[in-house]
Amino acid sequence: MYRFFVQPQINQDDHQVFGYEVLLRKQQNDTWVLPKNFTEISVEEQAKLLERTAASLHTAITNQVLAFNLNNQQLRDPLTLGAIIALKKRMNPATLTIELTEAPTLEEMKQFSLGLHQYGIGLVLDDVGTGSNTYANIVHLLPFVDQIKFAMQNLRVSGDANKIPSSLAFWTKVAHDYRLQLVLEGIEDSHDQELAKRFGITLHQGYLYGKPTLA
Repeated sequence: MYRFFVQPQINQDDHQVFGYEVLLRKQQNDTWVLPKNFTEISVEEQAKLLERTAASLHTAITNQVLAFNLNNQQLRDPLTLGAIIALKKRMNPATLTIELTEAPTLEEMKQFSLGLHQYGIGLVLDDVGTGSNTYANIVHLLPFVDQIKFAMQNLRVSGDANKIPSSLAFWTKVAHDYRLQLVLEGIEDSHDQELAKRFGITLHQGYLYGKPTLA
């Protein structure tokens, strides 16, 4: 069995939840675990799960954002775009954004961005600065997205926590130059809040505001 867990995203300007990232989990015995491969369940099936998650959150009523992750294998599936557009129509007027966990090619990004934006679906580059989403790999993709997300926990896990302030300075400037929203992930305590405030980052996500929970 698969279900989506949700983690709130907070706007520090008004201290309100503006959206939720939905995170796929698989039931194994009596526990929920990360799937070994996120493509073991089709995007169409995930869309049905997401629709139920939206209903349980009353997202259509509150008009909050649901952020849904895709990797490159899923993005390249010819059925994916249609499944997402159909989901958006069923969820309307709820807001849907797609977070890309890997950098696609420029041509793929152009086509995907055009298809999503025609239906009012936002597009996000996740985990910028780590994995395949390094600046060199994504700089040519930035004009086609609405938001970037920087995950402090990725640098902590890799032992590079000391690089977080300089990385934030860099990505804050990138977001400003390309007129993008910047969401800061990995907010765990008041020190992280202060760091975000230092760089004027008001869109937060992290354990301080809530761990992923079953919707």
